[in-house]
Amino acid sequence: MIFRHKFGKPLETGAAVNFDGVEIADDEAVEYFTVEKGGGIRFRRRLGEDTAVYGLGENVRGINKRGWRYVSYCSDDPMHTEDKQSLYGAHNFIVVDEEKPFGVFVDIPGRVAFDVCADKYDVLEIIAEDDNLYFYEITGDSISDIVRSFRAMIGKSYVPPLWAFGYQQCRWSYPTEDSVREVAREYKRAGIPIDAVYLDIDYMEQYKDFTVDKERFPDLKALAEEMKEEGVHLVPIIDAGVKIEKGYDVYEEGAANGYFCKDESGDDYVTAVWPGKTHFPDFLNTEARRWFGLKYKRLTDMGIDGFWNDMNEPAIFYSEKGLERVWTTLDAVKEQGNIGMSGFFAVRDAFGGLMNSERDYRAMYHNMDGETVCHHRVHNLYGYNMTRSAAEALDEIRPDERTLLFSRASYIGMHRYGGIWTGDNQSWWSHILMNLKMLPSLNMCGFLYTGADLGGFGGNTTRDLLLRWLALGIFTPLMRNHSALGTRNQECYRFENSDDFKGLISLRYRLIPYLYSEFNKSNERGDMMFRPLAFDYHGDKRARGVEDQLMLGGELMIAPVYEQNARGRYVYLPEDMLFVLFDGADRFEAKRLEKGDHYIEVGLNQVPVFIRRNRLLPLCRAAQTTSALDRNTLELIGWTNGAAEYELYTDDGISKPVKGKKLVRLRAENGSVGSDDDSIAVSDGGVIFE
Repeated sequence: MIFRHKFGKPLETGAAVNFDGVEIADDEAVEYFTVEKGGGIRFRRRLGEDTAVYGLGENVRGINKRGWRYVSYCSDDPMHTEDKQSLYGAHNFIVVDEEKPFGVFVDIPGRVAFDVCADKYDVLEIIAEDDNLYFYEITGDSISDIVRSFRAMIGKSYVPPLWAFGYQQCRWSYPTEDSVREVAREYKRAGIPIDAVYLDIDYMEQYKDFTVDKERFPDLKALAEEMKEEGVHLVPIIDAGVKIEKGYDVYEEGAANGYFCKDESGDDYVTAVWPGKTHFPDFLNTEARRWFGLKYKRLTDMGIDGFWNDMNEPAIFYSEKGLERVWTTLDAVKEQGNIGMSGFFAVRDAFGGLMNSERDYRAMYHNMDGETVCHHRVHNLYGYNMTRSAAEALDEIRPDERTLLFSRASYIGMHRYGGIWTGDNQSWWSHILMNLKMLPSLNMCGFLYTGADLGGFGGNTTRDLLLRWLALGIFTPLMRNHSALGTRNQECYRFENSDDFKGLISLRYRLIPYLYSEFNKSNERGDMMFRPLAFDYHGDKRARGVEDQLMLGGELMIAPVYEQNARGRYVYLPEDMLFVLFDGADRFEAKRLEKGDHYIEVGLNQVPVFIRRNRLLPLCRAAQTTSALDRNTLELIGWTNGAAEYELYTDDGISKPVKGKKLVRLRAENGSVGSDDDSIAVSDGGVIFE
């Protein structure tokens, strides 16, 4: 059951869309918390010593969020250390795992903090700056039931085309047509599968949205066609800021029609990002949202069928008014002559406070279809509505085919329009584990199409780090290798013995029937594709404490190696399982392991997978691209002491609305395997019968 409580006059975020089974209380009589009002609202509750708290989507620290203070305020911060409180997304949903578990969704588009027993070990406190919000309390028989109820309320998730489950290569930047061709050519030469190459900001003319630099990319349409003949898709970036430049039609149209965010006097607010001085489109305005979204057609007309939206927290390098404050500070310090400690720190802080200043966010205003609202109050809706802008327009521009679309900033509700990647991480071993821990929390909040920058965006990756990260990334729906300007090139073919990379990525392509199936079944049923062990083995106290292993779909448990120089790792099995160690795409060893603790050795070119008893893992043959996969010819791996089945979801992988959708039963029984659909050929790839 879901109860919605109304405080003040909430702004409508669009996060919740299905109110069947929701009791609209429209009062402030909250059951699970004491409420304190005044300068915002505080919700407070005492928790038991062993109570776990799950959720909050994209965030630092553990799967169990207890012990830290998290702040929902979309933030452009690439240094994801554990002392941070805010990352790129704002996902205000938690589940409290008590004897009678309950969930909470705080639907407020501005800043809200979750003090999960950080200040006081037994106190959960939710602190909203604004006293206008919806507060949802969700009950159920289990934590999984609560998540399903929440997911039903917020709606089904975005589904990308099948090719978006292939391996993807990105870098800031591949700045010319020839550099793009080189990446595609070298992957093919190394025999490493690939489905997409990305275009970062350098493909644009002076970083202007919806333009193409004719010197660097003289014929983007021909290049896109050329790449597609090789099975490779081009995916350009779109940024939130529009350059202020006479003659630039996007700027002139936006200014003429009032489609940009304003300052307090009603003038278009001036900030600066990549192209210098910019305006931000007012994505919270219906007309402006449609206007900007339809601009994507300029690129789809060139054969582009995938986009990534960036810098949409929104990221601000500086504002005109902020820069004026810096010059004033510098002039004052300069007059001092001999600059001492206070003057030095004044200069440092003046420049350091320019980027992503809350003062700028508080000085920017939206026209929410007739209502003027300060940006700070609705900050977390900006990236969400930029992606909504694109998705709604692409439904009109490409009504028959799905488009790859994902974003950096997000709020709950955006999951219906696109996926997310988890932002500009670093080439740190700790970020493999952070990637793993974010997956179930994001699934709880509706984000199924997600992944991290494999190998790390900032810093210089190493061969072993990239291999270990890929061994996790082969399971995430978005599998993208991405690195920053000034770091080493980390395309897989550049490292010695590239066959190790070929083996791992080829295994990803063998897994696509399973991953695509589990993704879509999870979406249809409101389940989580990735789950903590605690969700499936709730009565097992040991399983509830495991945070470096995940359940994947209904059949698998994954346990990646995430420490430098480790030759393997310890795993905890909450039940007897089949341990499968893949050595590349086609070679593997399998053995049954009993419930309990085990040490497993895992080479850099190997991937461990654990299959539950009486479950089956379907695999296809590897191919260079998803378009070359034969998803109708499968092999089954598993272990059964009687009969085992797998429910395979399939569709045509591209159509919108979905075509060719069906569920096929694959089975293993009496020493043989089969399918209830003659179009799906099944062979025994390694089923152990007892």
